[in-house]
Amino acid sequence: MSRAKRLIRTPTARRLLSWAIAGYIRLVRATSRMAEDGPGLPGLLERYARGAPCIITFWHGRLLLMPRLRRRLDMAHVLISQHGDGELIAAVLDRLGIHAVRGSSRRGGAAALRILHTVLDRGALVGITPDGPRGPRMRAAAGAIALARHTQVPVYPLAFGTKRGWVMASWDRFLLPTPFNRGVFLVGAPLTVPADADDETQDHLRLALEAELNAVTFEADRRTGREPVQPAPAGP
Repeated sequence: MSRAKRLIRTPTARRLLSWAIAGYIRLVRATSRMAEDGPGLPGLLERYARGAPCIITFWHGRLLLMPRLRRRLDMAHVLISQHGDGELIAAVLDRLGIHAVRGSSRRGGAAALRILHTVLDRGALVGITPDGPRGPRMRAAAGAIALARHTQVPVYPLAFGTKRGWVMASWDRFLLPTPFNRGVFLVGAPLTVPADADDETQDHLRLALEAELNAVTFEADRRTGREPVQPAPAGP
């Protein structure tokens, strides 16, 4: 690990960085005009209005503005990986009033899914990045579908795009929007997972979620005049 990375992961640096990042997110949110659209939007807002649990999914590269939620943030929980970068993301979420649940498909996944099951039973909103924490980019892992099967809560694919901002040269092609922006949030068609879904059905639904997430992400980029980010090559 480089000296810079070790420094960033110290508690003092993490506190300062989380304060700065959370402040930047608030600035972008407060100064930007974001339209909302998509086939899943009415159903998601209806669930928000009656306090029903929801699972929202979005690619890791579109993480920055997803804290812009209509319902009470104290009921929002986001699955964050247990690797070092996840510590910083969890600290940022805490400053924004969002609960971080630590775990991923590689580390702590089963325990994290049990926690998410419990909070969904209480009517929470759960956010998952199906390609996190380290990719492959825009390729969905199985966690969101497994959680939806166990809880019988629908999965909503979300994406945002902005007219101005930078696409970082990171594995996830992270979109960093600038303040005083214009953009769009899109909500794709929700997926429901039968409680008796076998492995083959769950894998089919995982691919369907991946396709819908990519579709809303491409459309968000198209509407904001961006060159669409392409998924990483599919595995064997």
